[in-house]
Amino acid sequence: MKKFVLILFLTLCFCTWPGLSSRTGAKIYVDIDSPAFKMIPIAISDFYNASPASSAATVSDGVKNDLALTGLFNVLNRKSFLDNSISAASADARTIRFSDWTAIGADYLLKGNVTQNGQEMIADSYLFDVARGEIIFNKRYRAPADKTKAVSRAIASDIMLALINDAGDFNTKIAFVSKKGLRSDIYSVNYDGSEIRKVTHHSSLFIAPRWSPDGNWLAFTSFKRGRPEIYLLNLKSGMEKKVAAFDGLNLCGSFSPDGRKLLLTLSKDGNEEVYALNIASLQLQRLTTNYAIDVSPSWSPDGRKIVFVSNRSGSPQIYTMDANGGNVKRITYKGSYNSSPSWSMRGDRIVYEGLTGNRYQIFSIDEEGNNPVQLTFDNANNESPSWSPSGRQIAYVSRKNSQSQIMIINANGSSPRLLYEQNNPLTMPSWSGRLK
Repeated sequence: MKKFVLILFLTLCFCTWPGLSSRTGAKIYVDIDSPAFKMIPIAISDFYNASPASSAATVSDGVKNDLALTGLFNVLNRKSFLDNSISAASADARTIRFSDWTAIGADYLLKGNVTQNGQEMIADSYLFDVARGEIIFNKRYRAPADKTKAVSRAIASDIMLALINDAGDFNTKIAFVSKKGLRSDIYSVNYDGSEIRKVTHHSSLFIAPRWSPDGNWLAFTSFKRGRPEIYLLNLKSGMEKKVAAFDGLNLCGSFSPDGRKLLLTLSKDGNEEVYALNIASLQLQRLTTNYAIDVSPSWSPDGRKIVFVSNRSGSPQIYTMDANGGNVKRITYKGSYNSSPSWSMRGDRIVYEGLTGNRYQIFSIDEEGNNPVQLTFDNANNESPSWSPSGRQIAYVSRKNSQSQIMIINANGSSPRLLYEQNNPLTMPSWSGRLK
């Protein structure tokens, strides 16, 4: 039997209730990687107000919204429920008419209660397997009374853990560049599209924002002094540190998985080559030595390999190499222009943009160069893909005429959703890790 783990939101004072036993039934994880996968049908009943001041409906609505964002769940419409009663939930499966839920196509059922005690909220949630007629988990959450969104997110994460063994991408952000005329700055937005925040105030040309693994730093290339230079920005203190300002081009790549190194593209030695910068010592290690242009480097999740773009074959194509620069291998052969690679945190796929039919579309491929798959097919230019920390979703920019959109799709190209849009150009989204 697999043990389902409760995500602890320590900064919000979440904890399980002392002495509460979390009852779980036998469960086989849903195989969402199967080609035959269909969205998981789940019914979420309105949570019961166990005290007059509680915000039960807000909690259950938040769970619905969060699960819908994943593109993995078919959250059933409440109007289809045969059982519309809102009563105190119980872990006793014998109190539920499961036939009423199988009749509307539900595989899983969530019920819950919310009590408010002064400035504290207590939420109980109960997840049932409808087909088996048994409980999967019952859990209790405690938080400040105004943290209903965080409670909903904790419940949604536990549902994800119970059903697909992954907590999801809820507590993440996407950084991107927003341009207005000749000026631009870096902004960030939450996974659900909320809290648009201006991160920098350079009002200059920006290229390639990249998150550190712990989410405390952003690396980027800025032209604020009239030439391309690479900076590190501490997101907590606001302190900026210039780490590369060589003659020629200084372009930012990704952080290493341990956060100790930063990949760069520099032209200080003649043409564009890939380097690794030790952040503590600022020592450089040159990784490529070729007459061609080598750019856009990104580490594999285990830190053993690097994916990058080179035109050494005559056109921009995707290559991989060992972390020390050895064993260079071309992995894309279809298409005349492939760029902006990003390696999935699951390690199984590399996503990139490729030119096809005079437009850029999003593709993915495995690290050996096998099984290329086109993920977008519309009449927009779709560029700069970035993986979520779960490796199950991809953010990218979609440009059509003067409109720019940041979109999110599942790893197989399904369930596209709009995250943010504006009439000015948006470029280079970068997905953070799971933030604390």
